[in-house]
Amino acid sequence: MTSVESETYSAQVAPEFAPAQFVRWFREVAPYVHDFRGKTFVVAFGGELVRDGALNALIQDLSLLSALGVKLILVHGSRPQVNEQLRLKGYDFQFGRGTEPTGPAALECAKEAAGEIRLDIEASFSQGLPNTPMSHAQIRIISGNFVTARPVGIIDGVDYQHTGAVRKIDVDAIKAVINQGAIVLLSPLGFSPTGEAFNLAMEELATSAAIALRAEKLIFLTQDCLIKDAAGNLITELARAEADRLLAEATLDEDTHAFLGHASRAVKRGVARAHLLPYTLDGSVLLEIFTHDGVGTMVVEDTLDDLRPAQVDDIGAIVQLIEPLEADGTLVPRGRSVIERDVEKFSVLEHDGVIYGCVAVVPFLEDGMAEMACLIVHPEWQGEGGGELLLRHAEMRARALGVRRLFVLTTRTSHWFIKRGFVQGSVSDLPKERRLTYNRSRNSLIFIKRL
Repeated sequence: MTSVESETYSAQVAPEFAPAQFVRWFREVAPYVHDFRGKTFVVAFGGELVRDGALNALIQDLSLLSALGVKLILVHGSRPQVNEQLRLKGYDFQFGRGTEPTGPAALECAKEAAGEIRLDIEASFSQGLPNTPMSHAQIRIISGNFVTARPVGIIDGVDYQHTGAVRKIDVDAIKAVINQGAIVLLSPLGFSPTGEAFNLAMEELATSAAIALRAEKLIFLTQDCLIKDAAGNLITELARAEADRLLAEATLDEDTHAFLGHASRAVKRGVARAHLLPYTLDGSVLLEIFTHDGVGTMVVEDTLDDLRPAQVDDIGAIVQLIEPLEADGTLVPRGRSVIERDVEKFSVLEHDGVIYGCVAVVPFLEDGMAEMACLIVHPEWQGEGGGELLLRHAEMRARALGVRRLFVLTTRTSHWFIKRGFVQGSVSDLPKERRLTYNRSRNSLIFIKRL
């Protein structure tokens, strides 16, 4: 290709550079960079990701996270590679999703597959070609005997031989490594104090590591294990209690059920967030972390023990929360009768029998919208995350109603909503029914958030 042809070709395929858009995006991700610097992420993926050629792109994204100060633990699986080794050696046995016995031959295949993938990962992190995302990366990846395992043993008369379970994660050793800026790599093998090796499930290993390290995030990269609603729309945020309900219904496919179960267990045991992401989408880890809505399903602990639907007996407490804000003009006066009429639209935050927060969600289904009203946290409880909890709960209630936009009217707290993804609108953006009751004398600002 001549230089002229090369220039013509580049002009045809290169996207137009938009400086303003780039600057705006960079500024938007800055808060996430600040939030996650120094935090621990456990990123887990099966051998399917390696088999499908997605490893190199993932390593480049993880390299960026490491450069931004995120402490990374990688956990890889190897089921397809182990099964291929077994096939090549003439064995009929193949590993499936469930727990199965690992005989001596299968253990040797597991060792070979894990070693091969480990070398592939180390090689990918060693890239440093100019003009690539890995240029000047110089990332150290360290693996070792960080995992103590025990045998599954004999269950219902079946000896599971070299199939193991996690007994202990060497937290101190892992922290010493990641605190020096290196990445820890865990293969699906563990070792007993007697020197035996055991075949471990990648999902259990990653979950155990995230719990032991009190990780900020546990990220599972899967083929397509995302949670969707009845209309087929992606559910981007799922309370753990709701995840447990879905698991109990047993309507999910086998893989999704397994990953969601591990995500729920991790969150229940103290991991702040657990994510199910599609590795088939290039850059899914970055899109999930650095965009507001993300591209996967995130499981969170909604502390539903303290957050519940309002009941008739709660009306007095709700009125007490609302009255001071009505008196100073923050809220429109409603009156007790209105609260009684709409009590089913309210949710309350309660601790030791004391209601200290509330929020109402009023649907306008014909317009595909819902109004969030009366989001209140008692002054003595403010600053402890109650407002965030009520907002997330209101968003989930709105999604469950099938609406895609949530709006709020406010005269005093516009900045709080802007920081949480709301965009200012106008009266014309409101549902027709709500436009008729808009009080123009208050001149409330309107903010809308797409769900």
